[in-house]
Amino acid sequence: MKGKKEPIRYWKIWVVLFILLSLSVPWYLPAGTYEPLILGVPYWAYIIMGVSLLISITLTYVLDRYWQMTDEEEEDEEWKI
Repeated sequence: MKGKKEPIRYWKIWVVLFILLSLSVPWYLPAGTYEPLILGVPYWAYIIMGVSLLISITLTYVLDRYWQMTDEEEEDEEWKI
């Protein structure tokens, strides 16, 4: 049985994570801006929370699809049953 590659080997995952982490720091917004306030919270805080949610969803997808959780021996035993 051909083994899966671990997530660290996929360069696309690293590119997506780099972009999301770059967006999570509001360095691209004008300095000193906090207007408009939405429910008493600056708008950039919602940007950070949204990007954090996207990072969590991305990592969950990567762990679910690409991470090899079982050993090859365990997989062979499951197929024998």
